[in-house]
Amino acid sequence: MKIVIANDLQELGRAAGKAAAEFIKQAISANGTAAIILATGTSQFETLNQLVAEPDIDWSKVVVFHLDEYIGVSECHPASFRNYLRQRFIEKVPRLKAIYLINGEVDAREECGRLEKLIERHTIDVALVGIGENGHLAFNDPPADFETERPYIVVALDEPCRTQQLGEGWFNTLEDVPKTAISMSIKQILKSRHIICSVPDSRKATAVRNSLEQPVTNRQPASILQTHPDCTLFLDKKSAALLSAQTLAGTT
Repeated sequence: MKIVIANDLQELGRAAGKAAAEFIKQAISANGTAAIILATGTSQFETLNQLVAEPDIDWSKVVVFHLDEYIGVSECHPASFRNYLRQRFIEKVPRLKAIYLINGEVDAREECGRLEKLIERHTIDVALVGIGENGHLAFNDPPADFETERPYIVVALDEPCRTQQLGEGWFNTLEDVPKTAISMSIKQILKSRHIICSVPDSRKATAVRNSLEQPVTNRQPASILQTHPDCTLFLDKKSAALLSAQTLAGTT
């Protein structure tokens, strides 16, 4: 795993967004198309800002999937990840080849099946992901399912995860935060050729340390990124604050 430490959130976002853009352009050049996964949440603000500003990406050749969505939340709700992607990505780029959003307002298992048929047609060139305060990857909260082959699964959201969503201002009370979601599975994320993981802020520092410096375990789901052949972790100084000197020695 490659680790890049930026001075601040803006620098982190610029670096991660530029890296994602290069992978997209390389895929289009090699194959005529690119398939990507987009994450949401506050950790992705600056990365997406940079990505949509990057020149020379032919978005008409890009297919987009996204990581997760709450079950039972309307698309017009401020916390909806479909709403997030429309505002921060879809409306800011030219017409895409395709974008497959997760609908959390229909039968969840049927929706997982629909998405499975779609994503099985594609090899993902680059996945943009983050790490949760509880170490989750997408909405795969601990103990995450490391074994399922299904691309999308229905998951239960634990209290630390739901508390994070409340703390980031997406909901008014903890009771408002849904307890279930549709999430891309761990194995599906790991099928991506390249993974770009953006993790800013001091509140993620413990999760970052545990994901990098502890053994791979489903109790720390993002630790699985250690096994991926081409994953770059973009941190700022705050999220990297608890890393050991040994880990820091290998950073750029």
